[in-house]
Amino acid sequence: MGVILRGCLLSGGMDSLALAFMVKPDFAFNIDYGQKCSRAERRASREFCRNTGIPLVELDIDCSCIGSGDLNGTEPASVAPKSDWWPFRNQLLITLCAAKAIEVGCSKLDIGTVCSDEYHVDGSSKFIEKMNDLLSLQEGGISLDAPAIHMTTVELVQRSQIPFDLLALSHSCHKANIPCTNCRGCNKHYSCLKDLGYCNG
Repeated sequence: MGVILRGCLLSGGMDSLALAFMVKPDFAFNIDYGQKCSRAERRASREFCRNTGIPLVELDIDCSCIGSGDLNGTEPASVAPKSDWWPFRNQLLITLCAAKAIEVGCSKLDIGTVCSDEYHVDGSSKFIEKMNDLLSLQEGGISLDAPAIHMTTVELVQRSQIPFDLLALSHSCHKANIPCTNCRGCNKHYSCLKDLGYCNG
């Protein structure tokens, strides 16, 4: 059996940075898909990879015409469970990432899904299992895993032992490249930092 190369979806957020630090992938993949916070996510991903030595693969594929909600700067779709829902976002990003991962020789992909993502169907264990089945069925036989899906973000950060200077690079705002401080992403970010003992209030 040949060497198994591991890839990791890297959004630049707290979960994905902690996961990448924990699993030490052979490649990280950051995708600008037209989201409002793409420049900050790309910057966080670049700095993290520069500091860890993980090769970063950057993809720019504007899918904003099919987006909605906070990440797209528009009203949420009528079926959105929360304001940050982008239609079929994880399915889209996993598919795009897998297509590029095949090119660089990866046979395994990790995504930074944590237990609190279950409020979206594409953050559930069942979704990850179905996407793994689909990818494994196709040419290349890529497998998909979410190693932190049963952890909270705080548990993932603690388990990963990511240094604070790397964690501080993360960008979690859904609405802008500068944290808005009033979206679900920002609220989670600061709540986790507080629980980790990195900030007061």
